[in-house]
Amino acid sequence: MKQRAAWTGMGFAAALTLAGWPQLASAATLDGATLSALWGLPFAGVLLSITVFPLIAPAFWHHHFGKIAAAWALVFLVPFAVNYGSSVAFGTLVHALLEEYIPFIVLLTALYTVAGGVCVRGNLHGTPRLNAAILALGTLLASIMGTTGAAMLLIRPLLRANDNRKHVVHVVVFFIFLVANAGGSLSPLGDPPLFLGFLQGVSFFWTTMHLALPMLFVCGVLLIAFYALDSYYFHRREEERSLFLDPTPDTPPLGIDGKINFVLLAVVIALVLMSGLWKPDVEFDVFGTQVALQSAVRDAALIVVTLLSLALTPRAARAGNDFNWAPIEEVAKLFAGIFVTIAPVITILRAGEAGAFAGIVHLVKDASGQPHDLMYFWATGLLSSFLDNAPTYLVFFNLAGGDAQTLMTTGATTLAAISAGAVFMGANTYIGNAPNFMVKAIAESRGVRMPGFFAYMGWSAAVLLPLFLVTGWLFF
Repeated sequence: MKQRAAWTGMGFAAALTLAGWPQLASAATLDGATLSALWGLPFAGVLLSITVFPLIAPAFWHHHFGKIAAAWALVFLVPFAVNYGSSVAFGTLVHALLEEYIPFIVLLTALYTVAGGVCVRGNLHGTPRLNAAILALGTLLASIMGTTGAAMLLIRPLLRANDNRKHVVHVVVFFIFLVANAGGSLSPLGDPPLFLGFLQGVSFFWTTMHLALPMLFVCGVLLIAFYALDSYYFHRREEERSLFLDPTPDTPPLGIDGKINFVLLAVVIALVLMSGLWKPDVEFDVFGTQVALQSAVRDAALIVVTLLSLALTPRAARAGNDFNWAPIEEVAKLFAGIFVTIAPVITILRAGEAGAFAGIVHLVKDASGQPHDLMYFWATGLLSSFLDNAPTYLVFFNLAGGDAQTLMTTGATTLAAISAGAVFMGANTYIGNAPNFMVKAIAESRGVRMPGFFAYMGWSAAVLLPLFLVTGWLFF
């Protein structure tokens, strides 16, 4: 009932635009140069709501965040329909849902469900060495099974290993930095921006070769910093830790339940690869949005994989993980509002120098019109901290020329800067990358008092921004 009520507003917006039904099949593609920057206000409203409501009205936010996101979507859609016509507004909504949101949430749900079905039995003890080892393992896995898959696989064992410690927040924060973001920079499977590049023609192993050194530097520094901080808390601030009983018993012995999900995870990876490699050149026009056959097959198959995981995973495995739908439900509702309200912002950015955000375009080019790699790194990264990093990557990919073969050769440093900025700086805020929200929600469900939106940004400002300054100076 709650979920249905939360999205009643979305249905109402769609119903409003149905007055233009005869024109829906040919909904116009809007020129971003004609849009005012004011159309970005609903998106800013979503971000401010995510920032402010948990601080001033946490109970209200917890019960109504879906309705608030839907309300901001209406604030955009209704005036947009009045100004540009119902067919354009409906076409924009359909494009946001079919082209971006549905593939996004279907893949995340599949990874969340499959990874949530793997349960590590027994009790690990959260020493600095063990915690650093789990973070390093997750960092490596993130480029193989995606940041979402790696984060969902390891966050619960990590929290269970540290459930007798007083200082745990820093463990989760560095987990977000490493496993949910920077670790996914070595392959198109790791993070959605790199997958979009793969679909645009960037070779599968190009990112592995060109981002390996920046990734090793960033992740190496973060792991060393984490080990030092965790050792400080463990040895100096928890001298009385022996007084606290470990709530997780050391029996049964270590083991893994739900192994069938490793097979299903391999299927998920294969489906993602298939959608990038198989090109049948068959598309379906859905109210002006072109849906490729391979994308439709991938998403339908991912739904089947999700249902198979639910059916085949032993109940004990999900019970051992305290598996529930709250984290993915929060991501689904909030990012639906984000994807709808971000549509005009992305459209304006794509207009380049002709759009209302022309200042950003000027930042990434020097006086002669040549790309400024360091500014590409920072512009892509900072926008990816607050916008969805996948379309942001695509915007700057196109600003840099949009030709994959050229960018992989003569423009290699520029493409590397765009890729690194999109992936690394998704860790700057909770909304920079979807797994950030999911990890936060799971940690809070286990009793960890995670920092609020601004407090988390305090962590990223203190730890990540200086690191990114050095990274940009060294590599871009």
